[in-house]
Amino acid sequence: MTPSTANSDPGLEADAQELHAALSELVRVYQFRDRDRICCHDVSVTQCHALEALLERGPLTLSALAGELFLDKSTASRVVATLERKGYAARATHPEDSRAVLLTATAAGRELCRRIEHQLVLEERELVADLEPEVRRGAALLLRRLARAARRRSGLGGEQGEPACCCES
Repeated sequence: MTPSTANSDPGLEADAQELHAALSELVRVYQFRDRDRICCHDVSVTQCHALEALLERGPLTLSALAGELFLDKSTASRVVATLERKGYAARATHPEDSRAVLLTATAAGRELCRRIEHQLVLEERELVADLEPEVRRGAALLLRRLARAARRRSGLGGEQGEPACCCES
C-alpha cells in the first residue's frame, strides 16, 4: 500500500486511533512495572536501559549512548557517572581517538542486567502463556516493526524523519 493509497483508506484513522490508545496503555503499564521491578535493584530504569545498550551494542562513546537512549549528552553523562560509581560501567580510552572514551558494562553490570532481564522475562512468559505460538511470535514481530517505523518517522536515534516535537514546524 502506497502512502497515497493508505491515506484514502477509510479505516486508517480508526485503526490509528485504536493503535494509539492500545500503545499508550501498554507504555503506561510497562513504565510503572519497570520502575517497580528495576528500581529494587538500586538502579533507575534509565540506568538499566544504558547498561542494556552497552551490552547489546558493545563499547559505545558517550554520544552514541546518548543517541541510543534518546538523551542529551549531559544527561547521559550523569547516568554513566552513576553507573560507574556503582561499579556497573567503566570508561576506557578510545583506541582510535585518545580524546574520546568508550563506555562498557562491567561484569557486575552484565550480571545485574541478566538478573533484571530474567525477572522481566518470567513475567512476560506468564503474560503470553495462554496465547498460541504464532500469535506470540506475531506480536513480537509487530512490536519490533512498529518501533522501527516510529524511530524512523520521529527522527529518534540518529535516523532522519519528521521533527521530534510535534510543535516544531
